[in-house]
Amino acid sequence: MTIKEAQQKVDEWIRTIGVRYFNELTNMTILTEEVGEMARIMARKYGEQSFKESDQGHDLGDEMADVLWVLICLANQTGVDLTKALEKNFEKKNIRDKDRHKDNEKLK
Repeated sequence: MTIKEAQQKVDEWIRTIGVRYFNELTNMTILTEEVGEMARIMARKYGEQSFKESDQGHDLGDEMADVLWVLICLANQTGVDLTKALEKNFEKKNIRDKDRHKDNEKLK
């Protein structure tokens, strides 16, 4: 699935099953919540925190998909074409960071 197709599929789902988009501020809050849920799993799986019983059954991939879903909702609501935005971001990084990481002693 392309990013454009994902944006279209989310929009179709929202309009047919989800009734309507939550407003942008609500979705921004939901995005923050979903990132927090992803961070919780990361801290337990890759960090130093141990899993709690309530953490069982949480799937990192599912949490990442939740983050992506809400991000796509926000893009749709605000008229952002994520494909174009990502392409533009690559261009920016290719210019700004062309040698930055190669020259970073911390990465060697």
